[in-house]
Amino acid sequence: MEKKLNELTITEAARALRARECTVRELFDACVQSAQKQNEELNAYLELFVSNHETLEPDAETLAAIEEAQKLIDAEIESVASGDACGVPAPLLCGIPLAIKDNILIEGRTSSASSKMLENYTATYDATVIKKLKAQHAIFIGRTNMDEFAMGSSTEHSAFGKTKNPYDTTRVPGGSSGGSAAAVASHGALASLGTDTGGSIRQPAAHCGLVGLKPTYGAVSRNGLIALASSLDQCGPLAKSVADAKIIFDALKGNDPLDATSIPKKSPYQKPEAKDAGAAPKKFRIGVPYHLLENGVDEDLLAHFTKTLESFKSAGHEILDVSLPTSSYALAVYYVIQPAEASANLARFDGMRYGLAKRGKSLLDDYVETRTEGFGEETTRRILLGTFVLSSGYIDAYYRKADAARAVLTKEYDEAFKNVDVIAFPTTPSPAFVFGEKSDPVSMYLEDIFTVTANLTGMPALSVPMGMVSREGKELPTGIHFTAPKGAEDLLFTIGAAVTGETL
Repeated sequence: MEKKLNELTITEAARALRARECTVRELFDACVQSAQKQNEELNAYLELFVSNHETLEPDAETLAAIEEAQKLIDAEIESVASGDACGVPAPLLCGIPLAIKDNILIEGRTSSASSKMLENYTATYDATVIKKLKAQHAIFIGRTNMDEFAMGSSTEHSAFGKTKNPYDTTRVPGGSSGGSAAAVASHGALASLGTDTGGSIRQPAAHCGLVGLKPTYGAVSRNGLIALASSLDQCGPLAKSVADAKIIFDALKGNDPLDATSIPKKSPYQKPEAKDAGAAPKKFRIGVPYHLLENGVDEDLLAHFTKTLESFKSAGHEILDVSLPTSSYALAVYYVIQPAEASANLARFDGMRYGLAKRGKSLLDDYVETRTEGFGEETTRRILLGTFVLSSGYIDAYYRKADAARAVLTKEYDEAFKNVDVIAFPTTPSPAFVFGEKSDPVSMYLEDIFTVTANLTGMPALSVPMGMVSREGKELPTGIHFTAPKGAEDLLFTIGAAVTGETL
């Protein structure tokens, strides 16, 4: 059966646009119509960038972007037809409709981080990743729902309602980038941007049958992202294929003078004499920390993981057992460091400068009333936890020990990568769970058990689909997760494509 326009991958859509099988406007319309039709049930989008929600006419800014993208594609087609070797091809993302997570600033658009605190905040500048996508002439469909300030693993903690999983609307899409994942999985966008602090791209990718990349820390600028935990956050793609994820990453990566943590143009991860560092080997050495998989992973999901590894082994790749003892403590380390950084970053939302402002009888009342009304339950919980672990008398017992453990964990991974090319886990211990099932915060935090290590170590990680499992009569996606050394995203794309059967 022939695909609908909104069901295409980026690579398929780029070819269709240049073959004049569709226009940029037709591609946008197909995506926005699908998004609007399903959004009442899924709540993937908080806002569609249209001027009329009945006709779905794009607003002035979006319409101008659509027309400019079409001109560039038409110029490329004409230069090819005329044999003009000097013609400049349009970028691959030109005319491609994308969804943007609500914590990524787009100038002149609301950026609320799905919080009452920023419900009426209008961004005054573009995030660097948005500037880069605009330079590619990508088209933005709208902003997607998320856990408030990216704190959560289910998109149940949005101030504007939960997002539902397109595969089973009684279940979560994952989080915190659940809206971005649901938008792509339901074909309401060809791909999307999310952010990942402890698995917030990869976990929803696994729950929604997508490819999700958490880049090397500093590979993609954080300028213009509403900060959660500054040493952990990274922006990355959620896509329908590994090839599409690579296209978006290649467009986003690079040094940014506006982000002091972005990797310098001369990368410290690339030795001058090792020009092919990070290049994929013909035969992979895949490390598997079996000691971490003994408990807590659903049997049918583990069976898919084992089957995927066996297929690699049959193809001549090597599967090696690796020991990562500190990984047993990674979740505890993460839930000390992340709330600590969150409590510092969210201190700026005090009702004085921007965002929600409530007035009481005193300055203290102003602070208390603003933050009480502005922040949701999960955000408040993590601010309190972070403030506690940074407080006098407890910073040595908690935060500094966690920071030391983080250094040990990073060293363990560096040592492991001397003997293996990538390290493999299931992305999540179970498929998407039913709303309310993880109401206990600790059980919710355990969802991130296999993903937080990549954020703590700064290493890149990729989740790709690895098969379906049955729950209550519904087929639900699962994901396999690969971590690689810093700067080795291309290696991840190669092994991810081997799982999905793609040719990059």
